[in-house]
Amino acid sequence: MKMWNTHSLFTAAVAALGILSFTSLHASAAPIETANLTKRAPAWGFPYGSTKIRGVNLGGWLVLEPWITPSLFEGTGNSAIIDEWTFGQYQNYNTAHGKLVNHWNTFITYNDLAAIKAAGLNHVRLPIGYWAWDISRGEPYHQGQLPYLNQAISWCRTLGLKMIIDLHGAPGSQNGFDNSGQKKSYPLWHTSSDNIARTNAIIKTLASTYSSQTDVVTGIAPLNEPAGFFGNDVVAAARQFWYDSYGNIRYPYGTSQQGAIVEFISDAFQPLSYWNNFMPWQNGFEGVIMDTHYYGVFSQAEVSRSWDQQVQAACARGNQLTTSTLWTVVGEWSTAFTDCAKYLNGRGIGARYDGTYPGSSFVGSCAPWTGSGANFSATYKAFLRRFWEAQVTAFERGQGWIYWTWKAENADEWSYSAGLNYGWIPQNPTQRNYPNVCG
Repeated sequence: MKMWNTHSLFTAAVAALGILSFTSLHASAAPIETANLTKRAPAWGFPYGSTKIRGVNLGGWLVLEPWITPSLFEGTGNSAIIDEWTFGQYQNYNTAHGKLVNHWNTFITYNDLAAIKAAGLNHVRLPIGYWAWDISRGEPYHQGQLPYLNQAISWCRTLGLKMIIDLHGAPGSQNGFDNSGQKKSYPLWHTSSDNIARTNAIIKTLASTYSSQTDVVTGIAPLNEPAGFFGNDVVAAARQFWYDSYGNIRYPYGTSQQGAIVEFISDAFQPLSYWNNFMPWQNGFEGVIMDTHYYGVFSQAEVSRSWDQQVQAACARGNQLTTSTLWTVVGEWSTAFTDCAKYLNGRGIGARYDGTYPGSSFVGSCAPWTGSGANFSATYKAFLRRFWEAQVTAFERGQGWIYWTWKAENADEWSYSAGLNYGWIPQNPTQRNYPNVCG
């Protein structure tokens, strides 16, 4: 793996002040095992560790996803437009920009945030792409997202909601998913010192910009879902990036003074046990939360489960959370038990559940399980309620949960707002119809 320059205040400023004992922060160097901090962090903007995180993602708003807003993609009339990169690449600039601005103005509004607050939730996680700050290498992305981020922060302040800003896409793509901005067969973020330096610079900017607004912005997730399943190169880059981001997020002022923003690190698709004793508080690391994502739909084995098996698997995940040595939140999950939502696996790609995904085998028809909740049977809605309760119950054995996602055009099994509307998600997230669902 190539070595890279971290561009980290943690290195340049804090280490120089003698706060830290550092080795070289090249990928080949030994990891930082201790922070040797002499000052305690200020109070967080939310009482993490004592109050459960109950939140929802604002997915598909400032980062496009074909399955969340299929109309935006189908409306182009071009089947080669499969992600936000190609949305800009294959359309006239003014045409694409007009569609994006209209989407940004309408998809999430104050009324959405007010409904989130009214549903008893305390957090929103807001995905945004690196291109909102930096398209200096000629990327075809459009900019203009930052005023909407700031507007959402203002709305959260008015309503009393907390926000985690989630860098959902990084230069080169950290996972190859369409939701990273650019769909690829193999991610390239971790292969380039330039990609990593650009990402570090954005996290530094985020932390310095919002460390004065920790009444709302309580956390930064510096990189969503780096694809550790591709191998140790990705995991090693992610591990080093968590250290770099710790310095950039926790020391945003260029001095030994700590800020109050918490770092939310991804498990990079590794078992939670892999991260045991990573960045431990005993060594001075403060304000680090592990963000694990739980979906039971992205393999043939998972979509072949019965409803009871899906519930049992969710409950078992709760047991795992209790063994993590870091505070752990389930930062994405849903009530979907199939991968039937149109374009969920990518625009133009089918579902494992009905056998239309390459290499999959038929489990059943998708028709009853996706689309509008108005068409869901009473039996199905009762299961969705039980599955929601199982996951909430399980995930509150850790630090809590953030549902994916608030709304989707035509996949109500994934939509928190639809669940509230049709009754399988309660207005009070502590209400239980199945109090013993996990035993």
